[in-house]
Amino acid sequence: MKSPRFLQRFVQTAIFMTVASSALALADDKPVFMSDEWATQACTAWNNTPQLVNGLGGKWIGNNSGRGYKIIHMYRNDCEGHKQVELRIDDKDGKAVCGYGGKVEHQTLNYSVDYLMYADTKDWHNMGAGKYGPMHAMMFGDLLFKGPKWEAMGVMGPFAQFLLLAGKVPSNEDICPGK
Repeated sequence: MKSPRFLQRFVQTAIFMTVASSALALADDKPVFMSDEWATQACTAWNNTPQLVNGLGGKWIGNNSGRGYKIIHMYRNDCEGHKQVELRIDDKDGKAVCGYGGKVEHQTLNYSVDYLMYADTKDWHNMGAGKYGPMHAMMFGDLLFKGPKWEAMGVMGPFAQFLLLAGKVPSNEDICPGK
C-alpha cells in the first residue's frame, strides 16, 4: 500500500500536468477556424495569393453592382448558431484585393454579386488540404453556397485557390467560433 505522502505527491503532479497542458493549449496562437481572427488572417492570405488577386480581377470583381466590392460570408455548418465571418473583396484597379476580413459588417447580401458559403468542418478541412476542388465539393454537396453560380463556375481555377485558404491559414478546428 502506498503512503499518504506518495498519494499527495501523485495528486499534486497530476494537477500540475493538467494545468501545464492547459496552459500550453492556450499558448497556441492559432485562431479558431472561421472566427473573426481567422478571417483577418484569411484576408491577408488572399492578398498573398496572386491567383486570387489577379485571377478574380477583371470581370469577376467588376460584377459588384457599382459598389466597388463583393462580400463573401462563410461559416461552419456543423457549429451551433452558424456564426458567419466576412471577407470584403475590393476592386483595386481591376484586381480583387481583400480589404477586410472579420466579423460580419454587411448583414444583407446581394446574391447577384455576393456569396454565402458553408460546409461542415471536415469538408472545409478536406477542401483546404486540396483533397478535392470546388467542382467536386459543389457536385457532392460538400460545399453549399448562395450567389451567382454561373459566375462561380467561370472562375473555377481561382475558386480552387480560395478553398485552399481554409488550409493555408493556421487554425484550431477543435472548437467552434464564439465558444
